[in-house]
Amino acid sequence: MAENTSEIRYLTPTAVEVKKKKYCRFKKSGIKYIDYKDPAFLLKFVNEQGKLLPRRLTGTSLKYQRKVAQAVKRARHIAIMPYVADLMK
Repeated sequence: MAENTSEIRYLTPTAVEVKKKKYCRFKKSGIKYIDYKDPAFLLKFVNEQGKLLPRRLTGTSLKYQRKVAQAVKRARHIAIMPYVADLMK
């Protein structure tokens, strides 16, 4: 009584990596000015140590990455955001 063993079944479906195309959220939503007084928004662009995330991870264009960096630095300077922190998020 041999059944058809060629069909392989997995308990959990295999992870198929679907590559999402990156996009600049500022260009897509038409944001021209990045407010440095909005730390909740700026927290999306820093990791838990407080470092800026690179463009290759966020998908931000070069023009807006520079603006984000400037806004984060201004927010740090006026003490809205910390320079360094553990588990910032």
